[in-house]
Amino acid sequence: MVVTSAASAAGAESADRVDEEQRVPEDSEARGSVTPGLLGHAEPVGTTPASLEQSPAEAEAEAEAEPTEPAPAASEPSGTAPQPGPEPDPDDWAAFGHTPVTGTQVTALRVGAPGAAPWPDRMRTLLRTPMSERPAFERSRTAEPSEVGPNVPRVLDLTLRIGELLLASGESAEDVEAAMLGVSHAYHLDRCEPQVTFTLISISYQPSLVDPPVTASRVVRRRGSDYTRLASVYRLVADITGEHATVEDAYRRLAEIRRNRHPYPGWVLSLATGLLAGSATVLVGGKADAQALLVFAAAFVASVIGDRLAWAVSTRGLPEFYQFVVAAMPAAAMGVVLTLGDYNLRGSVVITGGLYALLPGRALVAAVADGLTGFYITAAARLLEVLYLVVGIVLGVLLVLYLGVKVSASLHPEQTFATAPHPALQLPAAMALTLFFAVLLQSNRRVLPVVTVFGGIGWTVYGVLTAQAGISPIIATGIAAGMVGLFGELASRYRYASSLPYVTAALGPLMPGSVIYLGLLSLARGEPLAGLVSISRAAAIALALAVGVNLGGEVARLFLQVPQGDGPEIVRRAAKRTRGF
Repeated sequence: MVVTSAASAAGAESADRVDEEQRVPEDSEARGSVTPGLLGHAEPVGTTPASLEQSPAEAEAEAEAEPTEPAPAASEPSGTAPQPGPEPDPDDWAAFGHTPVTGTQVTALRVGAPGAAPWPDRMRTLLRTPMSERPAFERSRTAEPSEVGPNVPRVLDLTLRIGELLLASGESAEDVEAAMLGVSHAYHLDRCEPQVTFTLISISYQPSLVDPPVTASRVVRRRGSDYTRLASVYRLVADITGEHATVEDAYRRLAEIRRNRHPYPGWVLSLATGLLAGSATVLVGGKADAQALLVFAAAFVASVIGDRLAWAVSTRGLPEFYQFVVAAMPAAAMGVVLTLGDYNLRGSVVITGGLYALLPGRALVAAVADGLTGFYITAAARLLEVLYLVVGIVLGVLLVLYLGVKVSASLHPEQTFATAPHPALQLPAAMALTLFFAVLLQSNRRVLPVVTVFGGIGWTVYGVLTAQAGISPIIATGIAAGMVGLFGELASRYRYASSLPYVTAALGPLMPGSVIYLGLLSLARGEPLAGLVSISRAAAIALALAVGVNLGGEVARLFLQVPQGDGPEIVRRAAKRTRGF
């Protein structure tokens, strides 16, 4: 009985010692030295102190608390073999070379205060990092134990609403996920996983490994081109990630952004559509003779009529495909009418000008950007959208051209398109086309001068490469688009805004409108081989356009140093290679 009592007492004392060793210090330094991972700050069963890395502060405190003992004398004979150590505990993660579930010591993200790196740069770093390896978000104020935690459903709803506005405005999927991740982190939801597809956005928050995750989703049903609203959402996300807006303030500002009307009324947009088509005729025709004014006026009237017809069709609830079919017909009909007589009027230039006002450049750039960043489902859906819209334009123009060929309309684009560059005429036309394109995208008035200059830069680079250096138009388009993307990314980082308002409109003069028209005319004449060659060339130019602008933005982010303060100390990881092994 005495032996049993002593053994039980010894076992109880050993258990108390193990419990005391396994208890995690509750001071703030001990909590901040490890990444919470999926388990939060709760210590899991079976984890020993050997699995945690000891911080320097803990080592100094332990050295001060325990007195230094002298080393034992070497009393054992020299020939005695060392005794084997104890068997490792099966619950000891570090003994078997595994990373503990509580995480290891890593760098924390800095607070997004004014002057720090823009939130897309800080949040893109986390997107390619697994949730269990993400650094803890360092905040300017530590919450008191008595404070109530975040309202998880309300924060998730706010995050989804912000992501919906960004995705509906044409923002890339990576930037939408970065914004959602930044908002959730700012409101103390550190273990969140956003997911963006073409029409559905969702976010999942897991409080701990033992708690069920909270998941919310939202469907994006309406899309629009309002870059003024997009800039307002970017400023809101910047204030949220910089800890300058509470949840209620963010909801109030988001409601104001939704209620704000577009900066330009409908009649201004119709006028901008006509002026864009007229500027395209000067850009493609490259002549300032007596017919130039007539061609400009014909393209202006046809584009305004097409825009109004598309609005009338949209009010009837018809899909966007039929709206593009209807919008493309007036310009084609006007071009055919101009070529019916023997006056040698440039009807092909009028048709090409109408195509410039309809090509979906915004959707194309976003689709290629999603594909290059690894969002293949969203990229495929957006490319399919671009394909449907282009097919609608082709169908509308091709029907009219077929009728024109049947009535012997003299469509000779080789006699009407500019065969030699005219910088004094084409450069102002390219800048005017960019300006009116930016108005159609509802860009802010302060952005319009900058975008206009960027459009002129892109067209100048393209003209120099094709006319002076003799480079292929496809390669020249990619290089010019890269310059536009480079300057657009720099402007967006300087203004703490999205790069879309500075980039999309500036790509307007580089769109392959004339190449598409040549392909459609060949198909209408019964020349399928020549038509397919021209359409394939137009697809290559469009792809070079989108890839070039994306590459220019990446170069600006990676190599050009902009004085924006300190950024995250961890490096953005690349997408995992899945092909070519």
